[in-house]
Amino acid sequence: MPPLNEITGWLLLGGSTLLLLSMALGQIWRHSREGRLHRQRLALLEEDLRRSRERRERESSLPAAWNGKRKFRVERKVLEGGDICSFYLTPHDGRIPLPNFQPGQFLTFDFDLKGRSEVRCYSLSDAWSETFYRVSIRRKPGGLISGHFHDQINVGDLLDVRAPSGDFYLDPRGTGGVVLSGSGVGVTPVLSMMKTLLAEHSRREIWFFYGVRNGEENIIRNELRAWASLGLPNVHLQVCHTKPGPGEEPGKDFDQVGRVTVDLFRKVLPSNNFDFFTCGPGPMMQDLREGLQSWGVPESRIHDEAFEQVVRRVAVESGTIEFKRSARTIAVGGTASSLLDLATKEGIRIPAGCRVGHCGTCQTALISGQIRYTKPPAFKVEDGCCLPCVCLPQGDVVIDA
Repeated sequence: MPPLNEITGWLLLGGSTLLLLSMALGQIWRHSREGRLHRQRLALLEEDLRRSRERRERESSLPAAWNGKRKFRVERKVLEGGDICSFYLTPHDGRIPLPNFQPGQFLTFDFDLKGRSEVRCYSLSDAWSETFYRVSIRRKPGGLISGHFHDQINVGDLLDVRAPSGDFYLDPRGTGGVVLSGSGVGVTPVLSMMKTLLAEHSRREIWFFYGVRNGEENIIRNELRAWASLGLPNVHLQVCHTKPGPGEEPGKDFDQVGRVTVDLFRKVLPSNNFDFFTCGPGPMMQDLREGLQSWGVPESRIHDEAFEQVVRRVAVESGTIEFKRSARTIAVGGTASSLLDLATKEGIRIPAGCRVGHCGTCQTALISGQIRYTKPPAFKVEDGCCLPCVCLPQGDVVIDA
């Protein structure tokens, strides 16, 4: 039998060998794992490059946006619920593919109703398609054009449409996380953003918030179910019901009780390090913007669009407005909401679309005098012009209306 010290030496040597072997195996496993991760990252990068190349090739082959009006045919008319109807529009001239657009932009429609010109803007509510554009329009109580769309526009009708435009949009090529939120029909532009990101197989972290009163007003129920079924780890969905209907269950029919608010963002988001895109009624937009600013979100990362005007009367400096083409001059003072409303009350017509400073339809030459904006216009106003829907006169002004 070997001496005790020899046995101890062999045991120590064997233990060291096992330790070294274990360390070597661990290193091999780590290198193997790192190699797999590296190969996976490389495959993802190659996939991203391939998609980016395909996108560039596709976009380079698409036609440019048209100038002026173009005739579109109503191909489909679909009632969505919640007094919202979707219209699928195809080019009457048959020329496809259609120009691409940035998700979040809108179409502008021109109407001549009994000799009266009307202009309205409606957000595109789908990702880009070669063959059709889609808008989803809510019937507004007493709304002239929304009622006209719902009651008078049918499959086969032709509409005068201006090219997609607007400064409220998401760049699909971006890389940072995004929070998309919409209330009621305000979901339409962020729906276009969401569907575009999914169509592009985006790996950005995406949070989608949708606020309605209850399930009867949920116009994207099928889309939400389809998105959830994908099981994408970077996509998070939050449906908010302010007044859940009978039998509606949290976790099944909706996720949160209440409105889409910054308090909700603080509750469920991992941080405020996102680009926020929101669309809804004016008061909701103001609350969200102020809340996000208080939360420390930089102004450059807050993007919003109100789908209806917030009418607030503010003090107006005394003076006169001369409407040059109408050969009318009116005295102003006291309070008013906008130059457009001042003109409308006097029977002076200025064509207008969005009425919130986005579309530029009401852009009018400012011949003399000064104006001030009640909110920064999203539309880039030409030199020597103003947007009457979001401005007020300062003293005496002369405009070409």
